[in-house]
This record gives sequence, structure tokens and C-alpha cells, in this order.
Amino acid sequence: MTERDYNDCVKLHADNVYRFILKNLRNEEDSKDVVQSAFEKLWINRDQVQHEKIKSYLFTIAYNQMIDHIRKNKRISLKDEFSDTALGTGSINHNAKRILDEALSKLSELQRSLVMLKDYEGYNYAEIGQITNLNEK
Repeated sequence: MTERDYNDCVKLHADNVYRFILKNLRNEEDSKDVVQSAFEKLWINRDQVQHEKIKSYLFTIAYNQMIDHIRKNKRISLKDEFSDTALGTGSINHNAKRILDEALSKLSELQRSLVMLKDYEGYNYAEIGQITNLNEK
């Protein structure tokens, strides 16, 4: 991976990785740190990462960094608020958002992460399994 390829990768994936981490950590600075760390690891391992697997690699590294951060800071709760734009519409019904927030808050940390990876980031089950080290079953 060249420096230009890396910069293109940052432009292409940074916002999605950041949004995913921010939804979980609920802290902008911590989220930026986790994302920066993930991209740093990508740069360090750039020669070992296959170009077609960069997005999956980034989400895997960011997810693991996020879990480490939560453990280190003894944070248990994940962000269960979603902005209207993250849901893909600018005019979501406020009541529906509240109901969704309540339902998501009842899920475990892992369950919320799985829902966000599938429904908000668009990963398939095989990719989610790879990111979270879980099998599809």
C-alpha cells in the first residue's frame, strides 16, 4: 500500500469507522483516539493487508480497540442514541426513535454492536463474524 493508497483509504473509510465507534463509546475524543489508533495499525501493517480486505480490517481493528478502551476505562454502556442522519433519513419520527433507543438500550454490549454492524454499517454475517471473532451460527 502506497502513501497515496493509504490517504485514499482514510478518505473513504474514516467517517464510517468513526460513526460506528462513536455510536458505541458516546464520547467524541475517545472515538477519535480509537479510530486514529486503527488507522495507525493499518499503516504499520499496510504491507500485510490485502487491498480488498482493508474495510473489514479497519472495522476489526477499530472494534477490538474499542473493546480494549471500554475494558480499560471500565465503561459498560454503549451509545444507544442514533442521529437521524445515521439512520439514513432526516425526518425520522421522534417517537419511533425513542422506541428504538429503548429497545437498543436493553441489548448487551455485544448485541448492540452486532445490530449496528449489520443494520447500520451494512456488513453481512460472515463479515461481522470476522470483525467480532464470532461464527455465523
